[in-house]
Amino acid sequence: MSAGELLEIDPPELKFPFELRKQISCSLQLSNKTDDHIAFKVKTTNPKKYCVRPNNGIVLPRSICDVVVTMQAQREAPVDIQCKDKFLVQSAVIDPGTLAKDITAEMFSRESGDKVDEVKLRVVYVSPPQPPSPVHEGSEEGSSPRASVSENSNVDTSEPVVQARAHVTNQEEKYPEAKTLLSKWNEEKSTSIQHSLTEEKNTAIQQGNKLREEIELLKVDLNKKKNTGSFSFMFVLIIALLGVLVGYLVKA
Repeated sequence: MSAGELLEIDPPELKFPFELRKQISCSLQLSNKTDDHIAFKVKTTNPKKYCVRPNNGIVLPRSICDVVVTMQAQREAPVDIQCKDKFLVQSAVIDPGTLAKDITAEMFSRESGDKVDEVKLRVVYVSPPQPPSPVHEGSEEGSSPRASVSENSNVDTSEPVVQARAHVTNQEEKYPEAKTLLSKWNEEKSTSIQHSLTEEKNTAIQQGNKLREEIELLKVDLNKKKNTGSFSFMFVLIIALLGVLVGYLVKA
């Protein structure tokens, strides 16, 4: 724990279990042991690499504030797993009633005349936790597992064997079931596809029949128009001939 004049900071250094391409977080606990309202601000020498939440705030008298520092995922491991990054926790006494949004950089300047404190923290990389290694039971120092089994030959080992056989039997029973379900699913899928194709075929046939009917109607309309045109022409021709004949008779 780093004991400043205003805030006690735990832990005294930021330890990150370094892993490539993985975000890693650790927390700081800021403890206010005084009867004053303390404003704080967390700074770092590498702001692009770390995310601090919250990076500033107010710790009430006799209370604690937790700060989470997250290191962004790194693509390359540093040389010798050493880190030169550092953090600075600034704190200052403020008036009661001051809000976090009212915190400014000037509050932490010693030139302001207020009581200001600074605590530096370094960053340390540690090895990530390793998974526990399997423990082999039943063997003592100086004796082999074979000897241990021989000494405990009276131990009942039938239960694990029965369980293993039961497991195999269950798998064998489940396999035909799964196979049947898969076959049923394939049949239903095939039936559905055939039904869909049949509907599409019927729709195409209906559209073809409808198109043929429309073509026949167009042919009928064209024939009517042709007949009407020829009738009108013949009528005009007959009237003209009658007119010529009447004129000839009148002159005669």
